[in-house]
Amino acid sequence: MQLPPIRANAVLLKRYKRFLADVQLPDQQPMTVHCPNSGSMLGCSDPGSPVIISRSDNPNRKYPWTLEMIQSQGIWIGINTSMTNKLVHEALLNGIIDNFGSITKITPEKKVSQKSRLDFLLESAQGLTYLEVKNCSLAKNNTAIFPDAVTARGTKHLVELMHLAHQGFAAAVLFCIQRGDVDSFAPAAAIDPVYAQTLQQAAKEGVQVLAYLAEVTPEAVTVTRQIPVYVGQVEA
Repeated sequence: MQLPPIRANAVLLKRYKRFLADVQLPDQQPMTVHCPNSGSMLGCSDPGSPVIISRSDNPNRKYPWTLEMIQSQGIWIGINTSMTNKLVHEALLNGIIDNFGSITKITPEKKVSQKSRLDFLLESAQGLTYLEVKNCSLAKNNTAIFPDAVTARGTKHLVELMHLAHQGFAAAVLFCIQRGDVDSFAPAAAIDPVYAQTLQQAAKEGVQVLAYLAEVTPEAVTVTRQIPVYVGQVEA
């Protein structure tokens, strides 16, 4: 998926209030940009890091520029979580993500209870699959780990997937990893032990746990391949 055509290189000054960041463009005053990431951005929000920002064509936005990615130790990391579902949708259509058979219909934001929605309902010759997608930007020792902060909402989604699996539906959670320096995935038990334990339980109860790597460059982010998941071997 191509980034918006109007982009600029900058340096991160600070990230704050969850959805804002200050950056420094070359030879210009500091500028506040939208930061589309509700997580802690642990490991990818160090002041002084190179970043890529893009300009929206929406004239009504208070902050027209968006923080897209940050460079850490020479690796570009995608932090724009509003792009994650679009990346996965594109990869499903292109057959890069091929765990669910030949998909005939993709329904986004499928309501599964009065208070909860999951990211996708997939229809294929294999039947229906409920799919929840998580963006992963944190890594340790060449392993992608999630979450980067305690996530009660993420745990609730796993419980919803387990309920669907108990009803006989296919259910899956997919971690979209927007960095290229990892070769496996594990839950971050040291950060959120409840989420890690719930993910292990979900896997035991029939929820498919998948991790896909995305190639991140200053021009585009593209899902490329599946990597191994070690649910029972959590990050300590």
